[in-house]
Amino acid sequence: MASNSFGDLFRITTFGESHGPALGVVIDGCPSGISLSEDDLLPDLRRRRPGQSAMASARKEEDKPIILSGVFEGKTTGMPITVIVENKDQRPQDYDLLRKAFRPGHADATYAAKYEHRDHRGGGRSSGRETVARVIAGTIARKILPIDTKVIGHTIKIGPHEAKTFNLESIEQNPVRCADPSAAKQMEEYVLELKEKFNSTGGLIEVRVTGTPPNLGDPVFGKLKARLADALMSIGAVTGFSYGSGFDVAAMKGVDYISDRKHFGGILGGISTGEDMVLHISVKPPSSLGEVAKRGRHDSCIVPRVIPVAEAMVAIVLADCYLLQRTYANFTNHPSS
Repeated sequence: MASNSFGDLFRITTFGESHGPALGVVIDGCPSGISLSEDDLLPDLRRRRPGQSAMASARKEEDKPIILSGVFEGKTTGMPITVIVENKDQRPQDYDLLRKAFRPGHADATYAAKYEHRDHRGGGRSSGRETVARVIAGTIARKILPIDTKVIGHTIKIGPHEAKTFNLESIEQNPVRCADPSAAKQMEEYVLELKEKFNSTGGLIEVRVTGTPPNLGDPVFGKLKARLADALMSIGAVTGFSYGSGFDVAAMKGVDYISDRKHFGGILGGISTGEDMVLHISVKPPSSLGEVAKRGRHDSCIVPRVIPVAEAMVAIVLADCYLLQRTYANFTNHPSS
């Protein structure tokens, strides 16, 4: 199956299972001469890893990256970059119940039906732990983009509680990664209440991109919005994607839609305008409930830990499109063209 790879020029291939020896990523197409160390990968891996708060899974993984190839004397060589993260805190016995029993709303049943043999430990390849590889690739992708391009995700809704204000500094100051401190407190209390009942909840995430390079994306099937949808919808817990005013445009009149460029979300004709992009994704409630939740270590709300993954996937798409656009610009400006 070739579906474990993503991207064109900046191409990633992820591998590994939740309770296997390690997970990792091979990145092909990263330009040479980019400064890169294992320490560079740690900040976003810490934001993704379990055990961050009382709301998250109690699994204790230090998620220490090990660079195996593609970096020499602190810089990328232009060769494939391979990075792994070893699994240290494994308790496969917690998942004995899932050898033959499937969690409703989870990939257990479809993996079993398709492959007829699966790794049931923590969901195997379908586990959210697979995303550790994406976060690593996202950190490297950010290094390819212009220095003023920033990708920032935050929680705008968990259950019935919704953010009303935006304070950038507040995002990493609360366990739900919400830019509204008042709403963040309500969200946290709601998740902890559900956790006590071995229940779960979903939510909404917004990803803002500032300093977006213009001209990214290609017609007809390579539209930037299509690439972003592909990337974000590939995250296991994500159920929906929109950009700009999203589904709200269905109720708008044309004169209202064109009255404010923010409705466009920084994309026109599938090509970036250079304006800020605003993306939204919906995240489902985790499917490990009741007895399964009592036996194992699970998140009652995965939204805060999806944020660094969503940022990474956006950065990967932008880096890939940026390299493609730079190649196209160099070709059209060549004297023989």
